[in-house]
Parts: sequence; structure tokens; C-alpha cells
Amino acid sequence: MCGIVGAAWGADDRPLELRVLKRMTDALTHRGPDDAGYFHSWLPAKSWNGDELVSGDLVPRGPGSALAFRRLSIIDLSTGHQPLANEDETLWIAFNGEIYNYRELHAGLVARGHTFRTQSDTETIVHLYEELGPACVHHLRGMFAFAIWNERDRSLFFARDRLGKKPLVYRYEGTRLLFASELKALLEVPGIAREIDPRAVLDYLTYQYVPHPGSILRGFQKLPPAHWGFYRDGKLRVERYWRPGYESPWYAGSPPGGFGAASNGGTLPADPFEAEEPADLATPPRDLPAARKLLRSTLTEAVRLRLRSDVPLGAFLSGGVDSTIIAGLMQQLSSRPVQTFSIGFPVKAFDEREHARAAAKHLGTDHHELVVEPHALEILPKLIWHYDEPFSDSSAIPSMYLSEMTRRHVTVALSGDGGDELFAGYDRYQAVLLGGRFDRLPGFVRSLLSSRLWQWLPASTRQKSRRRRFKRLLSALRYSPERRYLKWVSIFDDERLPGLLSPALRETLSSHDPAEFLLKAYGECPHRDFVTRTTCADLLTYLPCDILTKVDIASMANSLEVRAPFLDQQVARLAARMPIEWKLREGRGKRILLETFGDLVPPAIQTRRKMGFGVPLDVWFRSELRPLLEGTLLDARSLSRGWFEPAAVRQLVREHVENRWDHSYRLWSLLVLELWQRRFVDAAPLP
Repeated sequence: MCGIVGAAWGADDRPLELRVLKRMTDALTHRGPDDAGYFHSWLPAKSWNGDELVSGDLVPRGPGSALAFRRLSIIDLSTGHQPLANEDETLWIAFNGEIYNYRELHAGLVARGHTFRTQSDTETIVHLYEELGPACVHHLRGMFAFAIWNERDRSLFFARDRLGKKPLVYRYEGTRLLFASELKALLEVPGIAREIDPRAVLDYLTYQYVPHPGSILRGFQKLPPAHWGFYRDGKLRVERYWRPGYESPWYAGSPPGGFGAASNGGTLPADPFEAEEPADLATPPRDLPAARKLLRSTLTEAVRLRLRSDVPLGAFLSGGVDSTIIAGLMQQLSSRPVQTFSIGFPVKAFDEREHARAAAKHLGTDHHELVVEPHALEILPKLIWHYDEPFSDSSAIPSMYLSEMTRRHVTVALSGDGGDELFAGYDRYQAVLLGGRFDRLPGFVRSLLSSRLWQWLPASTRQKSRRRRFKRLLSALRYSPERRYLKWVSIFDDERLPGLLSPALRETLSSHDPAEFLLKAYGECPHRDFVTRTTCADLLTYLPCDILTKVDIASMANSLEVRAPFLDQQVARLAARMPIEWKLREGRGKRILLETFGDLVPPAIQTRRKMGFGVPLDVWFRSELRPLLEGTLLDARSLSRGWFEPAAVRQLVREHVENRWDHSYRLWSLLVLELWQRRFVDAAPLP
């Protein structure tokens, strides 16, 4: 696990200076505290560890590349140094991630005559690229973001894993290409303007993150999941190489589609490497018992592969279904009690420690826990710096503390991320199901239920009260199903957003629709039922942009590696092709998970309502954190930015602190945006 940076340039471009390369790399020290390495295509000794880094300018000699990395040692602790080359040093790689099937790939490559210097998964990628070119990504089972420089044709190939577990940000300047694991590393390059993109601000206020491929700053982009890029002669091409397989369910009798090289219209050469899809997935089961058996074996294998490590491992355990299943499978595969970790709050409605303890006792793990108090927001400056962009999922707070606690005991942790999206676990999918039934009602009934008059009903100020949920459900019924879902999940919806914005930003809204990001994802599986389409949309949007970004940044800020067995491509493929009736029925999601892994999940956890990794911001903003809220959002610097109407901001704060409405998530989004601007645009100290 690492942080990587690099550049590639054409014949007429200025090369990346060595001192700049080192500054970029140093910005990612937290991602890899164990080692550093550098490569520059113009130097006779192309790779070195940085102890005697050459300073000064380089004499241009045509197209070239520079690569660097920071290493968190997990596998092959003694010889896994990067950047790393093939036998004749014509290919050089900087790699962030873990390839879980590297041993199997290694054997096939040795049989084809490749010579290895190390036992690392990194070197496996180099030789696989040497053998197959860009098609190598189809054989990698794991999480990855990497770049490979080809000395022969002076080209750079870079790629990101299928579901977006590892990040890659880049800046293409017409001919020169810069890339890194995190945006802050690119900001170390001199002369780069920090100009905020107004469209990204609108997207952020809608989703609580800036969607790929965009960035909060103009000129920067995030490589989307399941994409690769190819740079040569100053020209860049970016393409998608994988789709999760939601095109049709098994019971439709359709052949496997949207997976592997076939999704590109190409054909992989015959080879001895592991196939993209095992035989038992290519021939799907026709009944639920057979599907459960296949799910059990596939997820167990995914967990087993993720136990490959030369350092201690543990597991996050929230007391929910997903993390309990992963910890349970991990315990079954381990010869000693697995170390598990959970976090809680003194506010009972947000505290899952009781359930985590019950799961740990049931599984026999060695359990650890931590309580997060309101003063934990002393970590706020750290959050702002590490997340690079405005990111207002407040569960980043406990995620950061959970990662910090876990890292004191282990270097690798397994998580249950992905279970909700793949197996219809979020409560909102029930609302989607109800919305579909509403759409089938007679017109006059739909008009009555979607009337604005229902919004005059009194409701609790609590964000998740039943009456508030009911009113929120009814308020969106007049929309199309796709936009209805966006209204339910957005922070500032299409009714609230215009009133918040300044005239200049409202003008941008007239030409940019934040909904397009989600609508495009819905287009990925047009022929499935709408609940399945929604889970697919979440898998392509919310999962990589929110959940996986949150976990990657929080864990790597503490030099911890997190592995997610549910997001193994074979597990994802299996879940994508299941009919929704296997996942969601009788008012409950994850049915097939509960039926398959009931022995691992205590009965009390099987029947409890999903809580989520929430934070009691509503309470904190009316008490301990009120001075921070008012002192930041209502001061002159914040109100004069030109993004928002000052009166609208004041009204949000006033309604919340007076307990007339719960605006906690909206206020948190505005607070994070303001603090991000102070740190990355103003370069000012944070409160």
C-alpha cells in the first residue's frame, strides 16, 4: 500500500524537476511511512531512494517520465522497493494497492519465461503488462492505482481498479501529464492555479462530494473507477475497461456480459493466467439454495485471499450485518482470535458499541472500542487537509478515529464496505420500492399523494423521525423515479439549492445540472427493475465517491490498509446478476446474506434496524460546537465569498440552533467547504 506521484511530458515540454518530484512525494508520507523511491527517465541511474536526491535543472533530451512512491510495507517487506522495473529495465512501475491473486499470476508468468527479482505483487503487474499490455487489468484481482512508463515507445499507461478502492488524480496540461494518489501532491508543482470550479461547488452541495471525473479545482481530474489512461507524444486517451454486470439477471437466461475484455469488444490472447470469471459463475444457479451455496464459497474465498499479508491483520466490526459476516469468515479462517475494532458515541441513538460487543462475543474475537466525544472535532484541521477536496460525509470523523485506534494494533483491517450497495441494504431502497408502487397507481391518486399540502403537516425536527421521512417521501413523488431518488439522497435538493446560491452561482446552475452524474449511472442498466438500477447507480457513484474515498483517506492518513472482500470483482459480479427478490423482500434488504451467513450473525443483529455510521451533529451544533459553527459560517470572510446569499446562510444557522429544524448535514457541508477554502485557497490557519 503506497502513495504514488509522477509525470510524463513530450519533446517540447519542460521536465519535472527532481526537487519538485520530492516535494510531491513528501506530501504523501502518511500513505507510506516505511520507504521512498524515485525514478527519472533522463538520469543514468534511473531509480534511487532519495537520500542523495539530485537538485537543480535537467537538460531536456526529448519525451520523458518521472515516478515516485511512498511505501507502507505489507507484502515482501524486504525487497518490494519501488519504482520497480522488468528484467531489462524498459518498463517502470509505481503502484498503490494490493493484488490478491499475485501468486497465481506469478506462476503463470514464470512458466512463460519471465524472471522475477522479488516476491512482490508489484513486479507481477510489470511482467503482466509486458505480456498483455493494457489487457493486463482484466487479470488483476484486488485494489490498485498504478502507472507504468515504457522506455521503448516513451508511453505512460495508468489504471484504477474496477470499483474505485484506490484513488488516482491527474492534470493534463495540453501535452504534459501530472498524476498522484492525492490532489495535495499535485499542488506542490509550482505555477499551478488554484481556481475553484463553480460546477464542482454545485455538485458538492448536492452529493456531499465532488463526483468523478471532475475536481473542485479547474484543470484537475479524478480517473474514474474501471478506467485506464494511455499517454504518448503529448496526447492522452482515457477508456473504460469493465462494467459490473447489471445488464440482465440470471433468470433472464442471458449470457455473461459487460465483464472482462468482452466489454471493450476485444479478445484476450490465450494464456495460463486466472480467468476473469470462474466456471461456476459463468454457469449461474437457477434456484436460491444453489445461489446461497455459491455466495458462501465466493465470499469466503475473497476473505481468504485478503488474509495474505506479512503484517498483522484485524477487522472493523460495527455490529451491523456486513462487518459481522466479514469478521466471522475471517475468524473461521484464522487459528487465533481475530482483533476487531469499533467506535461509539455518548449519544445512544448513534452508538453501536453494544451490538459490536454482541457480535464479537458470538464470533470469539479479541475486541477493542473507542468513544468519540464532541471535542473530537479538534481533528477537523486534519480532516480538511487529508481529504483535499470538500468532503462532508460526517462519518469521516469516526472513520478517522477508528483507523487511528486500529493502527495501534494492526497494519491491515478488513471491512464490510460494499454489502449495502450489492445486496440492497440501505433503508432508502424500501422507499424506492414504494415509489415504484406509487407510479402504478391511477393518476388522481398520484396527484393526491404528491400534493404539496402534505408538507404543512407538523413534523419532528429530528432528521430521521418517521413523520419527517414520510413527508420527504411524499414530497418527491411528483418527480421521475431517477430524480426522485436524487431528491431523497441530496444534501441541498433542487428546491433548496437555488435559494442558497448567489446570483452568479445561480447562473451556473442554469447551464449545469448536478443530476447528470446520477442519471448517467442509471443508464448503465436500463433493463432491470428500478430498485436494482438504483443499487447499480449507488455502486457506480456513492460507493466510490463517498464510502471508498472516506475509508481510503481516513485509513491512509493513519498508515492503515483497509481491504473490502465484498468488493472483490467476483463477489460483485455474482451480486449484480442476482434478481432483486433474492435481496429485498418482506420489508428487509440483504435477505440472501442473512440466509447464507445466519450462523455468523447473532439473531439480535439479524433483526435490528440499520443504524449507519452516523455522527450526532445536530446535538453538537446546538451545544459544544455552536461557537465553531457560528464563528465560521457567519463571519465576514465566509459571507463575502460570493457563493451564497448571506441571509440564507444565517437562516439555516438560526433555524438549527433554535431547534426549529435539523439542518445539521447542510450546515456541515457549508462548514467543510469554508474550512477547505481557508486551508487550500487562502492558506489561512483553521479555527
